[in-house]
Amino acid sequence: MLDRMEAGEVPAKHHTTLRGPDGALRWEECITRQAFDGPYTIAYHLHRPHEHTAAPTTHGWPKPTRSAGLPLAKRHYKTLDLPVPPGPAVDARVPILFNADLTLLIARPTEDDPVYLVNADADELLFIFKGGGTVRTPLGDVPFTVDDYVCIPRGIPYRIMLDADAGEQHWLCMEANSQVRLLKQWRNEAGQLRMDAPYCHRDFQRPDFKGPIDEGIRTLVVKREGDFHGFTVPDSLLDVVGWDGTVYPWVFPMLKFQPRAGLVHLPPDWHGTFSTDAALICSFVPRAVDFHPNAIPCPYPHHSVDVDEFLFYVRGNFTSRRGVGPGSVSLHPRGIPHGPHPGAYEASIGHRETNEVAVMVDTFQALHPTDQAAVVEDPDYMASFLT
Repeated sequence: MLDRMEAGEVPAKHHTTLRGPDGALRWEECITRQAFDGPYTIAYHLHRPHEHTAAPTTHGWPKPTRSAGLPLAKRHYKTLDLPVPPGPAVDARVPILFNADLTLLIARPTEDDPVYLVNADADELLFIFKGGGTVRTPLGDVPFTVDDYVCIPRGIPYRIMLDADAGEQHWLCMEANSQVRLLKQWRNEAGQLRMDAPYCHRDFQRPDFKGPIDEGIRTLVVKREGDFHGFTVPDSLLDVVGWDGTVYPWVFPMLKFQPRAGLVHLPPDWHGTFSTDAALICSFVPRAVDFHPNAIPCPYPHHSVDVDEFLFYVRGNFTSRRGVGPGSVSLHPRGIPHGPHPGAYEASIGHRETNEVAVMVDTFQALHPTDQAAVVEDPDYMASFLT
């Protein structure tokens, strides 16, 4: 939830009549969170939005399969080498790590979605490492490009159209079984983002609503408990004439995050951007570093006994790591301390800025590597901290 917005035609009061120029009654659809107690959006359709006929489907991505018998270890995965099947975004995803709250996947789609997808399991948060395109929903279009976060709330029908000029696509996908939200400490009592928050409402891109559209697509795929179910609908899913509410897709350009600097090294919480019930999602962007004359800018060795730490490396000079590069993923599990590679800690003294760009996810439930990720794991990563 960002804030309420309104687009197109809506009646003066909810649950009251809205008619077209010909007198035809519009059909109200309430999209609600937390049953009826949480954020909601109300959309007004030309046709009944609840007509579906079951149909077979071959679309969807694989369920995560946990690798059995793995020892506790620091891990590094080279996702640029990950085998991902070509195809549309609804198919071209591979899970690499997961727990009961969150699944982390790599997507490399090569064509537009030919169907609409409803994820009934999770909010989706995509980070666009390479590529660009548009998320199309009944509430409007949301274009995205490199370094964008794209949030698609649970239950919103969508399809992704790729930008033909954007080149290769490579996305980090986060499926959150609890709601993706902005951090509560960045809001005031009215729900507005505080003036000292690391982002403001103006930074977020909201749907561009154009009114009813008929693309001729009548196929809907619904993901429920990891399985994909096909449906045929009689009318366009984009028959919405207007809507208002707080449940809608949005884009946040990562480089609009305003990083903090302190006298000495600040913990990752200061980079907190989004959260779920059991995870904190942080953005590391180019920034000034600590300004105490004896500060050590490199992250100190730490033992986070309550969380597993996931890092997706985007670009820049990662002063605490060697052997990682763009597209790398590291997993540092609870139970064993982690920190900088040999030589990095002392070498960072005197640095005044960093150009690193990375997405970090701290999870309060253990992350399990998948069989799919095992094929791109760096076998030497654990030993690389010894010399």
